Amino acid sequence: MPFSIVRNDIARVRADVLVNAANERLAAGGGVCGAIFEGAGVSRMAAACAKIGRCPTGSAVTTPGFDLPCRWVVHAVGPVWRGGSHGERELLQSCYRSVFAEAARLGATSVAFPLISAGIFGYPVREALDVARAEASAFLDDHPDVEVTLVVFTRDVVAQGVALLGELREYVDDAYVENSPHLYDRSAELRELCAPEAYPTAAPVPAPTPSAPAAPDELAERLAHLDASFSEALLALIDERGLTDAQVYRRANLSRQLFSKIRSKPDYRPSKPTAVALALALGLTLPQTQGLLAHAGLTLSRSSKFDVIVKFYLARGVHDVMTVNEALFAFDQPLLGSQ
Repeated sequence: MPFSIVRNDIARVRADVLVNAANERLAAGGGVCGAIFEGAGVSRMAAACAKIGRCPTGSAVTTPGFDLPCRWVVHAVGPVWRGGSHGERELLQSCYRSVFAEAARLGATSVAFPLISAGIFGYPVREALDVARAEASAFLDDHPDVEVTLVVFTRDVVAQGVALLGELREYVDDAYVENSPHLYDRSAELRELCAPEAYPTAAPVPAPTPSAPAAPDELAERLAHLDASFSEALLALIDERGLTDAQVYRRANLSRQLFSKIRSKPDYRPSKPTAVALALALGLTLPQTQGLLAHAGLTLSRSSKFDVIVKFYLARGVHDVMTVNEALFAFDQPLLGSQ
């Protein structure tokens, strides 16, 4: 999955590049910065940073990873939030662009980064997420084979930035109430209590006679007229919409390798996160999404939190995979694009 979100201590994440939320002096600090220095070995990282000297806000520099599970650490200096009218957004954009430029220069195949400036620097989470998503997407447009991971310490960080979160929570809660077995038990009890005592008992309905199993020739005939496979239906939709394969798999947050597998294997059976990601990439409506999923033997129901969240955004015409993934992550659900 080219872009993902994980809950972890960034100093424990394995990647070619780990990004440090640094200060201009490149000195050891708290939070992410402290974890990076401790994981690398404080003395060696401090010595490497001292050789560089300083790093201006909006820029990034690189040191070895030392004892961290990475090859390099890119130290990125984000802006301190001062109300939003002092060029903070432009500086944060520059910061991410510097990070990804370093990753490209190094030939990294994986990059893990924190939500820069959203901690003690005070940048509002929603705005910080918007910038991070936009810059990661722009980088992946030119480097689709690089894995980019946003690392947060708690799910609450992402939840603060989830679009329509309050409405989504109500929608999920309503779906679970409707599907509660206790609700159905109570409804049956009320119907029984309200029924007239003298209500005549209906005669039992005889059980239907089981139909005979299909003869071998009939079964062969049915198998010869199966519906289109998921792969066939997907490729037909791509052609119908005049899209390219690259446009679709990038919008769907899928790797080129996975999409190639789907294209080359007519009988490919995707996971639900993969199938839904492709439906969003195609801009399908909820009924159209259900139709595509049916080709893989899948459906969206109201008994799964993952399904309910996806239906919520589809019903509102939201087809951005990253937006939906933020909500899925906040509710501890699988992300779209995962295999």
